[in-house]
Amino acid sequence: MAATGVGAGCLAPSVRLRADPATAARASACVVRARLRRLARGRYVAELSREGPAARPAQQQQLAPPLVPGFLAPPPPAPAQSPAPTQPPLPDAGVGELAPDLLLEGIAEDSIDSIIVAASEQDSEIMDANEQPQAKVTRSIVFVTGEAAPYAKSGGLGDVCGSLPIALAARGHRVMVVMPRYLNGSSDKNYAKALYTGKHIKIPCFGGSHEVTFFHEYRDNVDWVFVDHPSYHRPGSLYGDNFGAFGDNQFRYTLLCYAACEAPLILELGGYIYGQNCMFVVNDWHASLVPVLLAAKYRPYGVYRDSRSTLVIHNLAHQGLEPASTYPDLGLPPEWYGALEWVFPEWARRHALDKGEAVNFLKGAVVTADRIVTVSQGYSWEVTTAEGGQGLNELLSSRKSVLNGIVNGIDINDWNPTTDKCLPHHYSVDDLSGKAKCKAELQKELGLPVREDVPLIGFIGRLDYQKGIDLIKMAIPELMREDVQFVMLGSGDPIFEGWMRSTESSYKDKFRGWVGFSVPVSHRITAGCDILLMPSRFEPCGLNQLYAMQYGTVPVVHGTGGLRDTVETFNPFGAKGEEGTGWAFSPLTVDKMLWALRTAMSTFREHKPSWEGLMKRGMTKDHTWDHAAEQYEQIFEWAFVDQPYVM
Repeated sequence: MAATGVGAGCLAPSVRLRADPATAARASACVVRARLRRLARGRYVAELSREGPAARPAQQQQLAPPLVPGFLAPPPPAPAQSPAPTQPPLPDAGVGELAPDLLLEGIAEDSIDSIIVAASEQDSEIMDANEQPQAKVTRSIVFVTGEAAPYAKSGGLGDVCGSLPIALAARGHRVMVVMPRYLNGSSDKNYAKALYTGKHIKIPCFGGSHEVTFFHEYRDNVDWVFVDHPSYHRPGSLYGDNFGAFGDNQFRYTLLCYAACEAPLILELGGYIYGQNCMFVVNDWHASLVPVLLAAKYRPYGVYRDSRSTLVIHNLAHQGLEPASTYPDLGLPPEWYGALEWVFPEWARRHALDKGEAVNFLKGAVVTADRIVTVSQGYSWEVTTAEGGQGLNELLSSRKSVLNGIVNGIDINDWNPTTDKCLPHHYSVDDLSGKAKCKAELQKELGLPVREDVPLIGFIGRLDYQKGIDLIKMAIPELMREDVQFVMLGSGDPIFEGWMRSTESSYKDKFRGWVGFSVPVSHRITAGCDILLMPSRFEPCGLNQLYAMQYGTVPVVHGTGGLRDTVETFNPFGAKGEEGTGWAFSPLTVDKMLWALRTAMSTFREHKPSWEGLMKRGMTKDHTWDHAAEQYEQIFEWAFVDQPYVM
C-alpha cells in the first residue's frame, strides 16, 4: 500500500505542473520509484526466503504484523520502550532510491517504461519470468498434506502435492505447503535444507499440551513448511510399518491440522505472514480436520472469516476412521461431534454388541469445506454412486453443486522422453527412432529376445486387488499363446509376488516379473513398451497412463474414473479421420481385457500408420500441471464468490 500511495501522490502534480520541468522530473522520479518497488518486491521477498531466518535487531519493526496473533502461539516478548520513528520505513525501502535529478536528468517522461525494463539485469529476468501465463487474481494458498515429493512420497498424493503448488506459484500465487517432517533414517537427508524458523506452538489435544516446531525451505517459489514432532520420527513408511498402520495416526495428523491453521498467522516467510485471507487446500483424510477447525475454533472468534477451504479427494477408500470414544481427544467443542459422526452399517460391525459408532475425518471435511475436488471428472461422478462412494455417496451427492473433477498433471521435467536421464536413447514426437532403440535395450536388460516386430506389453503398479492383478493372472495362460512379450514391475501382495516369479519360470522367453520398485526401471519400461496395461477396478485419476502417452506408449485401460477421462478409445472412422489415444474397455472381465489387448496387438502388427498416429496423438496431449493449475484457479474463484459454507 505504501508504494501505491507514493505513486498516486505523484500523479496529480505531474498533471498540474507539467509546464515546470523540475517539478515534472521529480514527479516522474516518484513514479519510477513506485514501479521499481513493485517490480523488485518479489525479488526482495524471494531473497529473504532463500537466506532463511536471520538474526534481527532487537528493535527492528515488524514488516507486516499479523492482524491477530496465532491462537496457539506463545505471546511475543514486549518490545523495549523507544521513541517511535516519525516516518516508518517502507518494506521495500532502498529499492530504486536514487536521486530524482540523477535518475531522470535529460530523460523524457514517455521513456519511463524503457528505463524500468533496463534498470538492471535482475529486473529484466523478473520481467521475462512474468511472461509466463499468470493468474487473473493472485491468492495466498496453503496446501496441507501428509506427503509431498521429493520430501516424502508413498503414492500419487505425493506427486500431486509436490508439483501442483509449484505450478500455482509460477502463475503468480503465494503458495505454502504444510506437511510433517518425517525422520526415519533414510529420509532425513530430504530435509537438509529446511531451517528452523524459531517458531513453536503448543496444541491442546489428546489430554495434554503438545509442542510442535516449524522448519522452512524456500524452493521453486514455494514455501515448504515442515511440522516437527517426535511422533514423526520413527522407522518404517509414512503411515505404518511391517506390522500395519501406526496406532497413533489420528494423533499425528491432528497435530498437522492444528499446525497448518496456525502457520499462516505466525510464520514470517520472506518477511511477511500469509494472514487470514487464505485458500486452504486440504488433501485426503490426513488434512481433513482443517476445515472443521476453521469453522469450530477460528471463525466464531472472528479469525479466518475471509478464508476458504477446498477438499481434494485423491482416494475415497481412506477416510481416517477411529472409534467414537476418541472424539474428545481432538480438542473440538462437543457440539461439533455431528460433523465427524459416523455409524458403520450392521454388516460391517465386528460383533452383535458393536454399535458401529466412529469418527470420520474425511466426512468432517466433506460437510465443512467450501469446495470439493476429485482428481478426475469421472471420479467426481463415481463418488456419488453407491458402488464408488465408500459410504459417503449420499453426502457427496448432497454437495454436487460444489463438487468438481480436475485431472492431475505430470511433471514434464521428470517425464520427458527428449531429456529423461533414465533412458538409453531420447526421442520426440517428430523423431520416434529412439523409442525403438529403447525397446531393444529393455529387451536386452530383461533377457528377452530382441524383436522389433513383437508387441511388448507392460504393467507398473501395486500388486493388489484394486489394480486388477487377479485378472492379469487369469488371462496370462491364454495371452502367452500369442506372439507377445509381457513385463511387470511392482510389489504388494506376497501371493501375487510369488505368482510373478513362478510365471517367469514357466514362460522364460515371453514373461518377466520384477518384484519391487525402481524409478529408473519404471521409466525404461514406460519408454520401451508398446502397450501399457491398466485393468484397475477403480482409479481416481491414474498417472501411469499419462506417463505412457507422454512417451508414445499406447494405454489399454479399464474404463473407470480418471482412466476413462484420459484415454480415448481408438476410432479409425472418426469425423476428422482417425481418433483416439488407446483403448478403454468395460465391463471389467477377462474376456473384455483380452479383446482390447488383441485389438491393440493387431493394430500394432498390421496397421503401422494407424499405430504411429495413436502414439503421436498421445504425445501431443497437454498433460502439464499448468493446465490443471488453471482449472484449480477457477475453483478458488468460485469459492471466494460465496460466503464460507460454515461460519
